[in-house]
Amino acid sequence: MKDVTQLDPVALRTLAVAVRLGTFEAAARELHVTPSAVSQRVKALETRIGRVLLHRVKPLEPTEAGQVLVRLATQSEILEREAVAELVEEADDEGSAYTSLPIAVNADALYGWFVDALAEVQSRHRVVFEVVREDHTRTAERLRRGEVVAAITGEPKPVPGCRVVRLGRLRYAAVARADFHATHFADGVGSATLAEAPIVAFDRSDSLQHDFIRRVTRRHLAPPVTYLPSVREFDRAIRVGMGWGLLPESDVVDELERGELVELVPGRRPEVPLFWQHWRLGSTLVADLTEEVVVAARRWMAS
Repeated sequence: MKDVTQLDPVALRTLAVAVRLGTFEAAARELHVTPSAVSQRVKALETRIGRVLLHRVKPLEPTEAGQVLVRLATQSEILEREAVAELVEEADDEGSAYTSLPIAVNADALYGWFVDALAEVQSRHRVVFEVVREDHTRTAERLRRGEVVAAITGEPKPVPGCRVVRLGRLRYAAVARADFHATHFADGVGSATLAEAPIVAFDRSDSLQHDFIRRVTRRHLAPPVTYLPSVREFDRAIRVGMGWGLLPESDVVDELERGELVELVPGRRPEVPLFWQHWRLGSTLVADLTEEVVVAARRWMAS
């Protein structure tokens, strides 16, 4: 790498916006410049660094060097806004800008408790959030790429430059509507019936149902799948008998007791450990967000 003593903050922000939005054209609209200007800023930064920072594909992909600079740009913007907020007199607070925090969150946490934590933080800070919904097995990659400041993830190993806090275990139950269970599992729950009975999955990143099948049968089976990338519709699809699937244990206790839902393998309830990872920033805002996320998560999940 070339000897770099100073980086252009405008070019850094341009790079970060281009990566976040995926194209030079989208970045140009947000920054109120031309796509050519965006391209020139990124090229000048690459010349300064002596490395390629972007793969020019759609959406734009940062290289490893690009990921480092995207993180730097986002971190610098957050810390700068916090510093300005401290300098602004209380009487002028209403005129101070909002800080925007990008965060990656899995669907169950987002639907179940995460918004409560965001609301609590927003009641004390001038902040807005860009929440990216992603499977817990893939959110850490968003951190590595510099796309988000923090993430709920299944990875206990910290992403470089991040701190990890254990949140707890989300326990699931594999359930089906009673008549669906009677139709598809009259001969028991085994390899033959699990290979034929339809399942419901959130999306193609959702491996919970297939993991459950492997644990029960020790085989890789390929049952028919309906994909519904909405927590509400996913939940409803199981309850109206479109297929079986795994739902949070706390959401199905009453229906199991009433016999409306039936557990495929009683007592066999897989647990998914979840962690909160965030950049080490020295940011009061991120520290407060972490505190509220931990409180909300541990109130909702098993420890």
